[in-house]
Amino acid sequence: MITQRKLIRVTEVFLILFVWLVLLIIPVMFAEDNNKPIMESVLNQFKTLIPLSLLLIVNRLFLVPGLLFKGKSFIFLAAVISLICLLTLGIFFADNGKIPAKPPMEQPYGQIGPPPPRESRPPPRPEQNQSEPRKLSRQGRSEPVPAFANFIILSILIIGFDTGLRATLRWSKTAQEKAILEKENVANQMLLLRNQISPHFFMNTLNNIHSLMDINAEEAKSAIIRLSKMMRYLLPESDARESTLTTEVEFIGSYIRLMKLRLSERVKIIVDLPDSLPDKTVHPFLLIPIVENAFKHGISYKDYSFISIVMIAGNDRLLFTVTNSKIAGSPSDSYSTTMLDTIKTRLVLLYGANFNLDIIENAETFTVNLSIPI
Repeated sequence: MITQRKLIRVTEVFLILFVWLVLLIIPVMFAEDNNKPIMESVLNQFKTLIPLSLLLIVNRLFLVPGLLFKGKSFIFLAAVISLICLLTLGIFFADNGKIPAKPPMEQPYGQIGPPPPRESRPPPRPEQNQSEPRKLSRQGRSEPVPAFANFIILSILIIGFDTGLRATLRWSKTAQEKAILEKENVANQMLLLRNQISPHFFMNTLNNIHSLMDINAEEAKSAIIRLSKMMRYLLPESDARESTLTTEVEFIGSYIRLMKLRLSERVKIIVDLPDSLPDKTVHPFLLIPIVENAFKHGISYKDYSFISIVMIAGNDRLLFTVTNSKIAGSPSDSYSTTMLDTIKTRLVLLYGANFNLDIIENAETFTVNLSIPI
């Protein structure tokens, strides 16, 4: 199977060969002298293609990577112009040094001495326009384009084509590398979320379970089982790119039940998670940061507070809404700028523009509405 990088490389070679073939054939097809042999026209065209090849090699191997791609645009432009002028001067002097000498004027047989004076032509008629320049030669054809002028035109076209091609390929390569780095960034963020959830949460949960051992042993056992399931889900070995929606909901439910162990009756937790879920997959650790921060910033151990968690799963969309009370002195601004920025970045990397993240904040509540495809 041909990789994308190989395909781009083959396309580059094909385009270069096609351009050179066009430069070789077109002058032969539109030659001024139809009686000239084709091979002679091809050989004459090679005289122009050889300096063009030199110009292309220098531009491709030295000027573009050494100057243009390093931000030295003005030096690159000056170097290209200087090289074109130098090669043009060489073609100009080489072409002018091959002007054939005029043959001697033939005289009639037996005539000695200077030829007789030619008959004077009558003056031109008044109606003839003397100011009109002569555009045709004696043979009735237009004068051929000088070789150096033809070289200048082709040089500009070749340099523009090659520079644009190199820049396009470099941009494509950079885009591929960026996409790979973005995928690695998503994976690193998922691992970071695992590490963020683990330490304090497990410490507090174990302390709560220890306290439950003497009060309600059965509840403590259930809490240990839920905690073990969550630990298995958070292990680095479970680094799947996607998780089933059922597994994600079970993880959120276990997290909420364990967090309730250390809450007082003044904290009201409202959970509305669907009992039956479609057989869909989601990216893991997208929903739990919203729940975790709601518990972190929306709970007061002195005053009344609440958290509401609602999930609606359709055939192709998932709606997840978390609302928590705003506590005086809670760093809600930090919550908005750090956690939500991280979530937005991950959503853009994973779904592009196919998601909705709405933040609704007032004096008493803070709400996050998230809609993602499933």
